[in-house]
Amino acid sequence: MIALCKIRSPDCIINRLVICVLLTGLTATACAADQASALNFHAAGLPGPGAQPFMLAANESDVVKSNTNMPEAIPEKKFEPPLITKRKAHLYLGLSTIALAGLTALTAPEVCNGVSCPPRDVNGTHATLAKATIGMAVATIATGLYAHWDDFRLADGWSDPDNLHVLLGVTGAALMAYAVNKSANSSVPVSHAGIAEAGAIGMLIAIKLTW
Repeated sequence: MIALCKIRSPDCIINRLVICVLLTGLTATACAADQASALNFHAAGLPGPGAQPFMLAANESDVVKSNTNMPEAIPEKKFEPPLITKRKAHLYLGLSTIALAGLTALTAPEVCNGVSCPPRDVNGTHATLAKATIGMAVATIATGLYAHWDDFRLADGWSDPDNLHVLLGVTGAALMAYAVNKSANSSVPVSHAGIAEAGAIGMLIAIKLTW
């Protein structure tokens, strides 16, 4: 239409003005649509179409920074049980009792059955070790009652290892105490080694049952 009309014709000029107005309106509408779209992306917290490459690059740099700033994993420490517990104290005292009983037996003096026997030494090495053995046995029984009181049940019968442990341990300590008391209160040598050794063996079996 523009090419056919005369350049200076009034109709041609009006047609050109109408076309220019229409083109201007379409351009303004397109710009407004773009701005509205950008505002919608911004309101929704999303990057606009033109910001996507930049945001991707920024996210990649953030990931790199977070990876480089991450602290090194601390290796877990291996669990180590405490050195001394009430159960371990009971065990150590029981073993110490057996060790002292053995030393007591090794230091026993020779039996003198003659007329000219020397006076009995009730405060010598043998007697001192015997008394220490009894003291350790008492401490063993006390810690055993404290640490294993809940393990002793008559309903389980005497064949139960825990019940046998208590029975043999207490009986063994009582036999050793009887042997020491018998020898210490006699003015002449008396036979007591067999009773003491039986008590020590009973305590040793008691330890072996639950160790």
